[in-house]
Amino acid sequence: MPLRTSPRKRTVAAAVVKAEETVRTATTKAQKATRTKAAPVEAAAPARKRKRVAGPKAKDEDEEHKCDSHDEGEEPQEVKTKAAPKKRKTQKEKEDDAVPLAERTAVGSLKKAMYIGAHVSAAGGVQNSISNAVHVGGNAFALFLKSQRKWSSPPLDPVARDAFHTAAKENAYAAGQHVLPHGSYLVNLAQADAEKATQAYDNFVDDLKRCDALGIKLYNFHPGSTGGASMASATARIAAQLNKSHKATKTVITVLENMCGHGNIIGGKFEDLRDIIAGVEDKERVGVCIDTCHGFAAGYDLRSPEAFQATMAEFDRIVGLKYLKALHMNDSKAPFGSHRDLHANIGTGFLGLRAFHNIMTFDGFQNMPLVLETPIEKKGADGKTVEDKKVWADEIKLLEWLIDADPESDEFKQKEKDLWASGEAERKRVQQQVDAKAAKDAKKGGKKGKKAAASTDDENDE
Repeated sequence: MPLRTSPRKRTVAAAVVKAEETVRTATTKAQKATRTKAAPVEAAAPARKRKRVAGPKAKDEDEEHKCDSHDEGEEPQEVKTKAAPKKRKTQKEKEDDAVPLAERTAVGSLKKAMYIGAHVSAAGGVQNSISNAVHVGGNAFALFLKSQRKWSSPPLDPVARDAFHTAAKENAYAAGQHVLPHGSYLVNLAQADAEKATQAYDNFVDDLKRCDALGIKLYNFHPGSTGGASMASATARIAAQLNKSHKATKTVITVLENMCGHGNIIGGKFEDLRDIIAGVEDKERVGVCIDTCHGFAAGYDLRSPEAFQATMAEFDRIVGLKYLKALHMNDSKAPFGSHRDLHANIGTGFLGLRAFHNIMTFDGFQNMPLVLETPIEKKGADGKTVEDKKVWADEIKLLEWLIDADPESDEFKQKEKDLWASGEAERKRVQQQVDAKAAKDAKKGGKKGKKAAASTDDENDE
């Protein structure tokens, strides 16, 4: 008797086929348009005015990972900045950079095989990401393979590629298992516009080819924005682009990141990830990275042992633990279910230290990259913002300590109390923002409700 496929699977398959046909048509049209215009890829999208988003000016390849909430319905635009004159490092600064802030812990000495690291800089060449990972004592790391703020970048330098392989071998990093590049903020694989979809795909597949050249097997990216279209059509377009990219590359696994559930952003629900995966033909080439801050902001609780187990059971039921490939380890400045992407240092945010104890004692997270994206910016004595990478070195040691820690011990409770107190002012500030917005939205909703009621009354009077 032939096996029957469920109505949902048939619907997803049909949607993906339709999306793939759209992608092929869009690609052909865009290629013809490009040949006719003979214009660079970066100029393909028409210029449009956009509100300035508050925040620090974008840097180039050496920018560390920042919290990256985007305006609802909008995609980040390419940022062009004048290159600042490079300040030469003093001999002392070079010597300081060469000295590890913390020694790497031998994973074999830990109770569980947890590979913890941070999103480090690759300024000056991808090979430098390895020395930067060693510098903070990480056994895993993330990086940008090229500028995350530009549509086009120079090709991967063969010298940098070979140096990366050599450095990985010398420092015992398994590039195929514990290195997790992060995709460009510009890329939206759900893009429906023909030229923009081709532009996004070209940038995306270029990164995948760099992964192949570097021996990297995992590539993390944000699913994108619906742009106001239906979620079903958007997830089908992403699946179609992934299918196309898998055929154009060798072995790299495309890893979807869950998001905070703001506006039109895809990935705020586990179902979004499930539906994308359902449309991917080669299930061995797709996975998921759970960002703890994003998940918490989207309404997935990790704070108590019971809540953590319930969330993981829900993920397994909807997506499947077999697809889990990595974690982004971030506390949250914003409260539960706020849909705000504001990373906090471990134990200082609304998640709290107990949530990370739950994570570090869960067997399902072994042997995968656990990457910090926590803030390391501090104000120096001169009032200027500087990066303190010792924050990551200390947090890596903290997470490793949690593997064996007893949450009922005095030591744990004191550390939990101290970290919670250090983040109190920032939590209070963001909570006030969230409460003010909720009150404003409620007021708007009340006015709309009154208008609707009045309209209904008028109709009844007639």
